[in-house]
Amino acid sequence: MPETNNRKITHAYQIGFLGGLGVLTAIALGSAVVSLAGIITSIITALFITLGLEPLVQLLQRRVKKRGLAIGIVALGVLGILTAVFFAILPPLISQASTFITNLPELLKEFLKLPLVESIDSRLGGSIATALNSAGEFITDSKNWPNLLGGVVKVGITLLNGGVGFLTVTILTLYFMSSLPSIKRVGINLVAKSHRQKLEGIVDQVIGSVGRYVMGQVVVSSINTTILFTVLMIAGVEFAVVLAFINFLLVLIPIIGSITGASIVILVTAATSPTETTIAVAIALLAYIQIEAYLVAPRVLKKAVNVPTALIIVSALAGGALAGILGSLLAIPTAATILLILREVWVPRQDKR
Repeated sequence: MPETNNRKITHAYQIGFLGGLGVLTAIALGSAVVSLAGIITSIITALFITLGLEPLVQLLQRRVKKRGLAIGIVALGVLGILTAVFFAILPPLISQASTFITNLPELLKEFLKLPLVESIDSRLGGSIATALNSAGEFITDSKNWPNLLGGVVKVGITLLNGGVGFLTVTILTLYFMSSLPSIKRVGINLVAKSHRQKLEGIVDQVIGSVGRYVMGQVVVSSINTTILFTVLMIAGVEFAVVLAFINFLLVLIPIIGSITGASIVILVTAATSPTETTIAVAIALLAYIQIEAYLVAPRVLKKAVNVPTALIIVSALAGGALAGILGSLLAIPTAATILLILREVWVPRQDKR
């Protein structure tokens, strides 16, 4: 009996020891993933951009015959467009942003005079007005800007990290663009030879789907921003360039981007323009959002990724909840990939049973 008990104790100790090692290993892996989050994000972003530009590269490659030349043309074209847009937008953006910050206290006061805001503020005992006025005074005081951003040193480090991050993503994108065929070939060669041809077809469809989705989302955002900017210029709304720039970035986020951008524009318009102008801008933007939601975006995205509209909405919301903006951007092509695999692999296997 004593020997049996000793064996049981020893066995239990071994299980506990191995379990503890497993927990420590999981913690170490989790810590490593957290530490590498920035690098992983850069890699995913570069891959996303690469797949988005791949249809253009393939189109040019059919004409010039050489992939390297096609990549060079696409890269120079994208950099040229970004540079032109940057220098076209930067001067008015800086000017209007500076004016916007200077006039922020007055804008907040006008915002507080809106009937709905005034009613809510009165019910809360004026707490909204106090908070917004304090925030406006703090932000407009240039002495507080370094503190707001975490100190002068941290501001410099943040700008440096941003520049390094942009350069890293650019280099990774160029590398992935040049080596995408070899990466695809290595991955396909890892499976059995009898399945390689079918897998290659699925991979090509996935790459094409993601590329069309990225280009489609840029097209939707460009159309939205063009219409918004036109409406703001016709209505004579201040800070049109700043608002259009913010709106373009927001509309790249599926589902919620358009309404978020329009909400910001309407609030700023309400604080800077007459009521009639605000109502006109709100009606125009909300009308276009309906058109975009029911006609433009579903057609573009469904044609790009061949995913039902309901699944597009659910995927975008789930991706945003799990991984923020990057999750929203990746959710729809991920859903398209899963549907493609189910359609090309799972369903045929089930049909044979």
